[in-house]
Formats: sequence, C-alpha cells, structure tokens
Amino acid sequence: MTDSPLAVRPERRAELAAGLARIRARIADACAAAGRGRDEVTLVAVTKTYPAADVLALAGLGVADVGENRDQEAAPKAAAVAAAGAAPRWHFIGQLQRNKARSVIRYADVVQSVDSARLAAALDAAASGARDRPLDVLVQVSVDGDPARGGALPGAADPERGLDPVAAAVAGARGLRLAGLMAVAPLGWEPDRAFARLAEVAARLRADHPGASLLSAGMSGDLESAVAHGATHVRVGSALLGMRPTLG
Repeated sequence: MTDSPLAVRPERRAELAAGLARIRARIADACAAAGRGRDEVTLVAVTKTYPAADVLALAGLGVADVGENRDQEAAPKAAAVAAAGAAPRWHFIGQLQRNKARSVIRYADVVQSVDSARLAAALDAAASGARDRPLDVLVQVSVDGDPARGGALPGAADPERGLDPVAAAVAGARGLRLAGLMAVAPLGWEPDRAFARLAEVAARLRADHPGASLLSAGMSGDLESAVAHGATHVRVGSALLGMRPTLG
C-alpha cells in the first residue's frame, strides 16, 4: 500500500509540534508583558509553499487559522484539506488581483489584503449571493504612506486608495463585513514605531466603524511588538513551519 500524499511523517509532526509550542509560548509571554489575556491573540499559521499535509498536521495540533497568499496554490490546497475532513479558517493574506476574487471567496473565510475600492467592489460582486454569510475583510494599511507599495493610505482623500474611502466601500458592501485592519511593518522601520503608528490608525477607524476590531500585525520576527500594540492576529510562517521551500 502506498502512503497517502496527505500523510505526515512522525518526525515532521514532531517538528511542527515543537515549532507550535515555541510560538505559543512567545505569544503567551508577549500577552503577559502587555497585560493582555492570551485569548486576545490568534495565531494564523502562514502555510504558503508548504503542503496540505502540514495544514492537516497543524489542524490536528489545534491550529484553527491558516494563511495563504497565492490563489493558484491556496485553492487546491484548501480543497485537499477539506476533502481530508479538516476545516481550518482560511485567511487570504497576499496581494489579490480582482480577477481572482471569484475563486478566493469559495474557500477564504477572511481576506486580509483589501487596499482599494475596486478590489472591495470585485469581492462584493463575487461574494454576494455566493455565500451564506458576508466575507470578513481586513483593509491593508500602508503604515509609511508609500503609494508604490500595497496598502490603503491613511489620511488620503483618494477615493480609490485612501483608507477611509476603502473602509467605507467595504462597510457598505452587502457581501462583505469590515472586520478591521492588517499591516506589515515597512522595511527599515523599527517594529515599535510601525505598530504604534498602526494602533493610532486602528483607533481612528474604530471611531467610525466600531465593529472593525481586528488588527492583524506581526510576523515571525516582530510578533512581540505587534502584540504590545494591540494586534489580535499574528501571522507566523517560518518560525512555526521551518525554512520555507523554494517556489517552483
């Protein structure tokens, strides 16, 4: 009998369990240092380039949230995981082209990377009538305000890329729910500076949209700073799963 392609070697399961224990301890310590409850922060395991077998193993270890950033990889992986009987909460965290919206809404529970009014409209058109509940959306914020990189621009009046117009587009969409914000610390910025700025932006957003309470920030190298500044979700890949396989 041949092994199932979704079978996990015992040594790989042990590696994942050890990585998960380390990350859970880091999150618990960060929450304690920030005076926050451990249940206030959710781990999103970023499984891009890792096989569906790893997702299943993590699910068996109690990981409920999984992040992917390429639809062409995520869609078949989500299907394989579902066929194997696991049902993690899928977060799409990468740059999303509007023509992929119809595919992404079939498996994603959350899209964390909406940074334009046009993308919000495309997701709304795809989700409306195709799901039994609205798609949770996080608006991706450009912390440094650089329009050349991804992220909606805080304080900008641009109806397409300004943070307030993008948030309003999501909030007003029938098929979407504005759940909060996501950001990546800009290269060259100290994490504390970046996440303090993000916390200010998040507080202003909640004043207009009280239900937008989620804040996805922090990765393998800076999750402690993100938790200290109010992150509700941290996105961890290599520190949990090991060195990332090379994309083909």
